[in-house]
Amino acid sequence: MVSRIKKIRILDEMAKFISTMLSPLLTPTYGTLMALSITPKLLDVTGARFKLLLIVFALTCIFPMITIAVLHNFKVIKDKRMISRKERLIPYITGTIYYAVAVYHVIYTHEPRWLVMFFAGGALACLISTVVNSRWKISAHMAGMGGLVALLWQINAMELEIISSPWMMLYILIAIFLSGMLGSARLMLKRHTLPQVLAGFLNGLICVSLMMRLFG
Repeated sequence: MVSRIKKIRILDEMAKFISTMLSPLLTPTYGTLMALSITPKLLDVTGARFKLLLIVFALTCIFPMITIAVLHNFKVIKDKRMISRKERLIPYITGTIYYAVAVYHVIYTHEPRWLVMFFAGGALACLISTVVNSRWKISAHMAGMGGLVALLWQINAMELEIISSPWMMLYILIAIFLSGMLGSARLMLKRHTLPQVLAGFLNGLICVSLMMRLFG
């Protein structure tokens, strides 16, 4: 009995770790890092690439975290994990705004259109999550991973990669595998139901894919 409880605790901690490492606050940075590593963007000046990565990290991770902390400090939200659907509204709205600022930045700095559309797709997915969340709890974690899978898939489809095809397919498969692990973690932690997990993933996948395919 004790051994079983210990195993459950270990699985629970693993699920929390996966949820943290694949947080929707981090996936835009992961996506940017991949874009800067496997496309012609790799040939840009190191300082310019680092600056872009830093700004994306600030806009899509640091600023949202500060916003959540402030909201929690002023008792607007009771739990920083925002388990309750109603507590997610304001963070989702501000998250969409931060994404929109990221879109403006990559346009202003004359980044490739496909990279602009990656962030535009993310902003659209955030907006849809915000609207849907007013009625139904949808997974933002899975939307982030869906967007990451879409980015890698579209880079391959648009033949933007500067690495060999087998390696590119490996990256895509790893992203899909991690998406499955994250979905399982969210279910294990009882943060979402299966339909909410699948809907979140499709939200990110479709939004980023459409924006990159149609306008990239």
